[in-house]
Amino acid sequence: MANRCLNKVMLIGNLTRDPELRYTPGGVAVVSFGLATNRRWTTQTGEQREDAQFHRIVAWSKLAELCSQLLVKGRKVYVEGRLQHKEWTGNDGVKRKDAEIIINDMIILDSRQASQGDNLESELEKAVAFGDEQEAKDEKNQKPEEVKDQEEQPPF
Repeated sequence: MANRCLNKVMLIGNLTRDPELRYTPGGVAVVSFGLATNRRWTTQTGEQREDAQFHRIVAWSKLAELCSQLLVKGRKVYVEGRLQHKEWTGNDGVKRKDAEIIINDMIILDSRQASQGDNLESELEKAVAFGDEQEAKDEKNQKPEEVKDQEEQPPF
């Protein structure tokens, strides 16, 4: 029997900051943003408790460009991808570790109006301005939005 492994992360949360879009020297888009997930529970004594976890999210290629265009701080999203750990030595000589989620799927769960305060007509005008009139018409009737991308990760 073949060895089977799974590295899959699925999160629903709110962006803690606007996405930061960059490009590799080879011209491949990469975006990063923060995502907060909350957990609530009641203790045995009846006390309400809440815990927040903060995650670093990274997307590549077309998905990165779409995330930078569609997402803003506070927006509620579903992301799916894999967990990746990094280790490096800082400028101060101290070894550091970090974990990030490399996503290959993203679904926006809230409305644009709720997260950005923009009206839908201005969003449609922007889409039409970019020459995508049909997508703008479909966008008016589509919810939630889903974006998929291949796992393309050239090294920096």
